[in-house]
Formats: sequence, C-alpha cells, structure tokens
Amino acid sequence: MTRQELLIALPLMAAAALAGGTARSAEPAFMSGDWGPAACEAWNKDPVLTTELVKSGWIKNDKGRGFKVMQIYRSDCGDKPTVELRVALKDGKAECVYGGPVETQQLDSGADYVMNATTERWKQMGAGEYGPMKAMMLGRLSFKGPYGEAMGNMGPFANFLLLAGKVPGSPTCP
Repeated sequence: MTRQELLIALPLMAAAALAGGTARSAEPAFMSGDWGPAACEAWNKDPVLTTELVKSGWIKNDKGRGFKVMQIYRSDCGDKPTVELRVALKDGKAECVYGGPVETQQLDSGADYVMNATTERWKQMGAGEYGPMKAMMLGRLSFKGPYGEAMGNMGPFANFLLLAGKVPGSPTCP
C-alpha cells in the first residue's frame, strides 16, 4: 500500500473500528427482554426492595409457585408486556431470580402484576418526579394485580419505579 493509499485508508479503518465498538456497546431497548437482566440485577442491589417486601409479607403471596411475576411494558411501543421479572424468597430476601423476555403466559391476578406507561412517564417515574400513588391516581401508570397488596407496599413500589431511571436502555421500541 502506498503512502497516499494509507493516508486515505486510515481514517476509514478508524471509523469502521469506532462503529464496530459502538455496535457492541449499544444499550438494549428500554424495557425489552434484553433489558430485563440489568433490571433484575438493579432490583437485587436495592435494599428496600429486597428487605421491605419480605417484612411486609408481599413476597409470600406467590400462590405456592415459589415466585411472583411482574410484567411491564411501554404503552407507546405496543399493548403487550415486553419484559418479565420474577421475584422469589431467597436467603431471606425478595430477590429477582429472572429478568428477561416474557415467559409466563398465565398470570395469577391475585399474586402477579402487569404495569404499563408511556416511555415519557416511565422516565419521569424513574427520575423520581412522582411516585406510584400519583402515577396511578392520574392514570400515568396502568396497573393490574392485587390492588390491596400494592397499596400496602407503596414505599417499596416507589423504589421499583426508580429502576426505570437506574437501568439504561435505548429509546427504540422493543
């Protein structure tokens, strides 16, 4: 390769290397199945979620399956859950034992949850701009599941909403 050809090729090779590095480090789509493992990890690092949901008895309402299911999605990206978190009592803590694509087809409305909001609302809740009570009262967060149980766990539930601000994800729809 001549010096002139090398001078032309170097910037192109550098751009290709940068593009390749960007593609490998790209964030998964916010609230996609690929986003789920990081959300699960963030849950397990939150002492309010892992301890308070045991103290309140929330984790024990699993209908004998050994876990609770939470399915969530962005309503401006479709009308079906895109990520699932499963939480189980493990070593005395309410730990997330699965985070990923939706797998549970038959939810139990007396134990499991489905939540959705627009991307903008999830980001607001994740930033702590308002908590679960305001979100539900103003229709910013749609919720299905054991209502009384959820009302008795507003403190930990607020920490769950903050996960939307702690776990990075791209704005593309899953």
